[in-house]
Amino acid sequence: MSTGGIVAFRHRDFTIFWCGALLSNTGSWLQSLTIPYVLFEITGSALWVGLVAVAQFVPMVFASPLGGSLADNRDRRSVLLFTQSAMAVTAIALWSAWTLGMRAPLGLLAFLAVLGFLNGVNLPSWQAFVSDLVPRDDLLSAVTMNSLQFNAARAIGPGIAGVLLATLGPSWAFLINALSFIAVLVALMSIRTRTTRIPREQDSGVIGQFLDAIRYTLTRPGLVLVVLVSVLVGVLGNPIFSFTVVFSGAVYHVGPIALGMLNMAFGVGAILALPVVSGWRVQVRLSSLVRWGLIGYGIAMIAFGALPYYVVGLLALLAVGSCFLAVVSGVNTSLQMNVDEHFRGRVMAVRLMLFTLSFAVGGFVQGAIADVVGAQRTVVGAGILLLVSALVLGRHRGRLRLVLLDPVT
Repeated sequence: MSTGGIVAFRHRDFTIFWCGALLSNTGSWLQSLTIPYVLFEITGSALWVGLVAVAQFVPMVFASPLGGSLADNRDRRSVLLFTQSAMAVTAIALWSAWTLGMRAPLGLLAFLAVLGFLNGVNLPSWQAFVSDLVPRDDLLSAVTMNSLQFNAARAIGPGIAGVLLATLGPSWAFLINALSFIAVLVALMSIRTRTTRIPREQDSGVIGQFLDAIRYTLTRPGLVLVVLVSVLVGVLGNPIFSFTVVFSGAVYHVGPIALGMLNMAFGVGAILALPVVSGWRVQVRLSSLVRWGLIGYGIAMIAFGALPYYVVGLLALLAVGSCFLAVVSGVNTSLQMNVDEHFRGRVMAVRLMLFTLSFAVGGFVQGAIADVVGAQRTVVGAGILLLVSALVLGRHRGRLRLVLLDPVT
């Protein structure tokens, strides 16, 4: 098996897909900062910021069974061409509505809900498509590089968003996101890879197939552990990405450019973690990567919430970005290496459904708590819970011991 690094770039189709995804996801992250920013400007409420996660991720939950079925039973490239085109049209509609004067919070959330549903159909094929672009020996590298481009986009997009919000306004941010879909559509049309597997006959329908995937997942403790860790990160760790908007306005009292820098820190931290996560400099077992990533994640969140200083916040978010990449890349790689091909898309959908549902639950609950006790205390509390969970998982020696994340050889 490949030791990771950048060997996946030896494959033409993967390189084309990676470059198109980087440009498109940069636009998506630009919008992901813009909508919470304008909602907080309009409402002044952390709860409304938390509702962004609800609007974005709850529809993804309902779309996941369909997305998983399509990923296992249709050409994944064709599915991605359809979903990315539909998302581009929706993004253009959002830009048009904002330009024409729509400022209703519920209207903005409605557009997010449509994008969330389409993304729920899209993501199982997106993640499973990576395994179509490289041989198994280079899969670890491909999964890591796929996570890297997502986090590199997270570094670039918010930085651009901060400058645009401070100068040209939200309209330009929405427009650039809409145009960014062109990059991934061109990449998908340039890829030569076609799905070569022959799908098995399915008589149970979308829901039946999805239930089959749930039963399959429950029989494999390593996959159950992947889902459990994903949910922990979603409920406890992920809301911090939205709380940067609240902290910049209510704690640090800084403008949109400084807010963009806060969000850039996530992506920069992920890039800094690449030598360890990808295996360039040192080989780390997936179980150790996830364990120490969760511990570092919790400690960084506690520091971010407890110390009301902008520079400390930047450094803490660098650490959060590094740990997020370590954990998510670790569990994604474990899933890709340990799942049967016949179930790959649907198990991806199971994991994504629960992961995104946890985003929505965490964003709503932490947003509501923050309106009562304050954002700082909320983040500290979530960080403590995440740290305790990491320590318990790290010491557990039963059916869900972390070593089960390591690939079966």
